[in-house]
Amino acid sequence: MFLEEQSRISEALGDTAKAIEHYGSTAVPGMRAKPILDILVGIDPLEDWVKCRAPLEGLGYDYAENAGVPEHHIFGRGRDRTERTHLVHVVEHLGRSWLSCLALRDALRNDPELRARYMEEKERAVAAAPEGRARYNQIKGPFLEIIKAGLK
Repeated sequence: MFLEEQSRISEALGDTAKAIEHYGSTAVPGMRAKPILDILVGIDPLEDWVKCRAPLEGLGYDYAENAGVPEHHIFGRGRDRTERTHLVHVVEHLGRSWLSCLALRDALRNDPELRARYMEEKERAVAAAPEGRARYNQIKGPFLEIIKAGLK
């Protein structure tokens, strides 16, 4: 699914996208995940994110203006705004978010113990926040920040 969406996004964004990567839990073989495809689009400079808006909207994405992830411009696609199937995070290519997101993905792919600890944290967050993604992300956020800090 990622390769198909990567091709669509690459064609729509052209040279604006310096790179497109699959990240998040669905990018880690064997990890349980919500059925949401997380896609990282690297652009440079970050201010060029506005060049992505119309092409992504043309692919059926909408801009999640209040997503609340620093340094990320997020676009969602899916059945409606509450049931996303795809999330595109537009970030600065080779910037802090780009590097930390991919380092985390690669660490989870390569370290079964870290993957197990993260699964426990995700399950704790789901149990504590069954009503929505925002609270779920808030709960697991400190764990992710500790892991990302250790990857630098």
